[in-house]
Amino acid sequence: MALTSSDARVPDLRSQGMVPLLGNLDRTKTLSRLAGLAQRVVYLAPPPSEGWRDPRVLALLRALRRRSAPVQLVYGSTSGVYGDCDGAWVHETRTVNAGTPRAMRRVDAENQVRFFGRSAGVSAQILRIPGIYAPDREGGTPRERLLKGTPVLRSEDDVYTNHIHSDDLARACLVALWKGRPQRIYNVSDDTQMKMGDYFDLAADLYQLPRPPRVARDGAQQQLPVMLLSFMSESRRLENVRLKQELGLRLRYPTVGEGLR
Repeated sequence: MALTSSDARVPDLRSQGMVPLLGNLDRTKTLSRLAGLAQRVVYLAPPPSEGWRDPRVLALLRALRRRSAPVQLVYGSTSGVYGDCDGAWVHETRTVNAGTPRAMRRVDAENQVRFFGRSAGVSAQILRIPGIYAPDREGGTPRERLLKGTPVLRSEDDVYTNHIHSDDLARACLVALWKGRPQRIYNVSDDTQMKMGDYFDLAADLYQLPRPPRVARDGAQQQLPVMLLSFMSESRRLENVRLKQELGLRLRYPTVGEGLR
């Protein structure tokens, strides 16, 4: 079963073998049919673009409480909840330190999910997800940004970035549904250890496009939009031991080089 707020998506979902359920996370009353139907839930919807909380997660959890709770809930969060870690390796036990309103809304959602799991006796998992790339989707790779010639930071100012192929993310969601430990957090990241500029250089070479220009951080603040700068202000390397050992996930694309090819 797949929840959608769009009538237009119903035929496509049916063609993929799913049972569509119309509902809108911003309109609580439309979620009533979820109660009693959902037994295993994967939640990947983003929070609203404003505020400090995530009312969408709250609406879903209230709907699930009405009649019967799911036996398993997997919530897709973001690695942005860790904030800037100055390039350090980050384990799931690290205290969150969200540095943007976007990440703070995710922290709020995680807290709601964990409270729901404990109070309702539900096994809930949180997947902390970095940058997702998908070579088979429009806009799913760095190609468009490379074609625009968007600058990246020079090496001495650059930050570590983390990635996961969309196929491996989908497999991680599935495995977490069946093997995830109750109230457990998992970093869903591949094995790549690469700074952001090197990532775009790699992609440029694979696509036979010019490498992006390098700029100092001061110059980037004058040339790049605020959203992009926020990604360039946080540096961390995600540990993925739990993903591979506890969940037993064998990455199909262990590095972005293999995935982009």
